[in-house]
Amino acid sequence: MRLLTLRTGTGTGQNTVAVRQDGDTLTEIDGFADVGALLRTEGWESIAAAANGATHPYDGADLAAVVPFPGKIICVGHNYRNHINEMGREVPEYPTLFAKYQESLIGPNDDLALPQESDTVDWESELAVVIGKKGRRISEADAAGHIAGYSVLNDVSMRDYQFRTIQWLQGKTWEKSTPFGPALVTRDEFSGGLMTTAVDGEIQQSTPTNDVVFTPEFLVSYISTIITLNPGDVIATGTPGGVGHAQDPKRYLQEGQVLVTTIEGLGQLRNRVIKEA
Repeated sequence: MRLLTLRTGTGTGQNTVAVRQDGDTLTEIDGFADVGALLRTEGWESIAAAANGATHPYDGADLAAVVPFPGKIICVGHNYRNHINEMGREVPEYPTLFAKYQESLIGPNDDLALPQESDTVDWESELAVVIGKKGRRISEADAAGHIAGYSVLNDVSMRDYQFRTIQWLQGKTWEKSTPFGPALVTRDEFSGGLMTTAVDGEIQQSTPTNDVVFTPEFLVSYISTIITLNPGDVIATGTPGGVGHAQDPKRYLQEGQVLVTTIEGLGQLRNRVIKEA
């Protein structure tokens, strides 16, 4: 099943609604403003499957971040060996964790604004895990049962701010910098796929999502040891090799470019790069 958050209306009258995608048709799931609200409701899978609200064409749909207001966005650094190597780091014994905030999220087709303060804006394609069942100290064996599904995220990074200190947060949670979506694909329909990033059609990153040091199930177990995971929480599982900062010469996003992030079986983010007003 594929679940999305659709924007409806315009201007001050704009709202959002959770929808189910069936081919080229989006069906409203009445009573739920977004996918996060749906996930926080017991029996959400049955509710979504049975939904028969108003319908909309997928083509041209104005989509918000699939979970617009997650309680937590926990990110993982150094989880793909080819990225670890290109950054000159050692394979970690434990996951490297940092956070984002919900203000950083944008929709899968929204414009990506380069901030006035940074000219070293880099791409990082990532598989996002979305939690569907609350849990604390979840065993790795039970972790899959706490995952609602998967989505596509780009951890767009302001490298100059990121490396000002040994803590990365200030370069990783810039407001309206993180495309997320287009859909949450339930775990029964996704077992991995090729993840790619393209800038103006030129492939920069291309790695299978399962080529990781720490699996999604391990990350759910590890993070839930530290803090309770709630429905709608998001874990961004790390980026593979091919980031612009590691290239020689270094490459960063420029105004007018188009950033496309794709994971087979999950969908595509397509974001035009503009300059912040």
